[in-house]
Amino acid sequence: MFKWIKVIAAGAAFSLAACSGLKTPDLSEQSITELQTMMSEGQLSSVQLVEYYQARIAKYDTGEKGLHSIIVVNPDALEIARQLDEERAQKGPRGPLHGIPVLLKDNIDTADKMPNTAGSLLLKDNLPKQDAPLVAKLRAAGAVILGKANLSEWANFRAHPSSSGWSAMGGQVLNPYKEGANPCGSSGGSAVAVAADLVAVSVGTETDGSLTCPAAINGIVTIKPTLHLISQSGIIPIAHSQDTAGPMARTVADATLLLESMTDNSVDYSSALKQDGLQGKRIGVVRNLMGYNQNLDNTFDAELQALQAQGAELVDSCDITTVGQFSEQEFTVLLSEFKAGINAYLAQADLPEVNNLKALVEGNKQLADRELVHFGQELFEYSLKAPALTDSAYIQAQESAKRLAGKEGIDAALDRCDVDLLIAPTVGPAWQTNYESGDKFQGSAGSPAAVAGYPHITVPMGFVEGLPVGISFFSGANTEPLLIEAAYGYEQATHHRIAPSLVWITETTETE
Repeated sequence: MFKWIKVIAAGAAFSLAACSGLKTPDLSEQSITELQTMMSEGQLSSVQLVEYYQARIAKYDTGEKGLHSIIVVNPDALEIARQLDEERAQKGPRGPLHGIPVLLKDNIDTADKMPNTAGSLLLKDNLPKQDAPLVAKLRAAGAVILGKANLSEWANFRAHPSSSGWSAMGGQVLNPYKEGANPCGSSGGSAVAVAADLVAVSVGTETDGSLTCPAAINGIVTIKPTLHLISQSGIIPIAHSQDTAGPMARTVADATLLLESMTDNSVDYSSALKQDGLQGKRIGVVRNLMGYNQNLDNTFDAELQALQAQGAELVDSCDITTVGQFSEQEFTVLLSEFKAGINAYLAQADLPEVNNLKALVEGNKQLADRELVHFGQELFEYSLKAPALTDSAYIQAQESAKRLAGKEGIDAALDRCDVDLLIAPTVGPAWQTNYESGDKFQGSAGSPAAVAGYPHITVPMGFVEGLPVGISFFSGANTEPLLIEAAYGYEQATHHRIAPSLVWITETTETE
């Protein structure tokens, strides 16, 4: 049903384009600021911009070889854009997001005609009665919610092993840079849609690596913010100790603008977009988050010169000594918090047949030919047996994980090396999707900041084995301005991002 909605909505764009009255300028790979300039100068309307993205979705995201990064296009997107165009003409823009299409990961509540499914057929009728707070903020800023992005079903917390980017609702998300390559992480659809220029910016979510890994592997930018900087409410949960939404964009500036619109504070993060943002920064190089791919390490080491050329002072071998010591505790926390969190979410949803985790397990068995076709639901079953949030085993695991990743991990490394922030390669290049063996992670820099609840930014660093890779900037809690300065300074000095050619994708679209 939802792919039918996507194709009809996208197809409508072609007929509407002829009636818009404006000659559409070249919109490919344009930033939020560039798009706003076009709209302010009367060269572009929000309706035309939505039409542009819908046309690209029809061309590149649907069909047998489509990217499958989007589950559903908002059937009201063009009408919302039209209303925002009228408002701009009468009152001027609300701000930098006025009329800008934004894609949401399909685990974020929207009170409209789009269900929130987490990629599961069991939630295909989950129509929330109110927007998640971050969505309400985006609407208030004038954003057009373009649609819902495909994801690893249940944010990659159902099966072990599993393959990132697959859901029963949306199929397999494809990496736009190479046929068969995996998009990584549960926010793969959000990342791929931005990378392939199917939307200006998107919102993903992360528990551990599901923002940073797909961003790096698909050649874009993300800012994983400090825990609770963005409200968790209205997001289908895994773990309240680590879950966060975050912006995904092609540039640091666009990610920063989107971050500002979603946060529960009034910090002017855009003021940190400084060309000389690396000047005077003391940066620790975390060597024990490397060593799993020699070509990746070589690329990273070559980039250290770019940092120094921009005025950064590097402190080598500034290792996080607790790496590897908190994974078991983290797993206990995720299992316990998932059971509590998903039961609470389902209890308030209008889904009488699947109102708790046990019902999900049984529902997946009933739909095994579609839901369990590639892998199982081991994590669901483990979670059913996990300690309650009042149990000492959970409480101790949560305290230990936070301490080892935060105070005795990242914080200790920052203090010991007397540095402002830490860097490492984000993750290795994409692997080929294989449902039998599952994801082929070699290593990543994501877990310490994810478990600690600290901010982490990844920026394109170049290519390894012909595929994009990223460099990670992370530090202590609430250091987003510092990290934005460093990440923006690096990006402006290097400009490593190259858009995917998409030549391997068939131009046919689904018609049923």
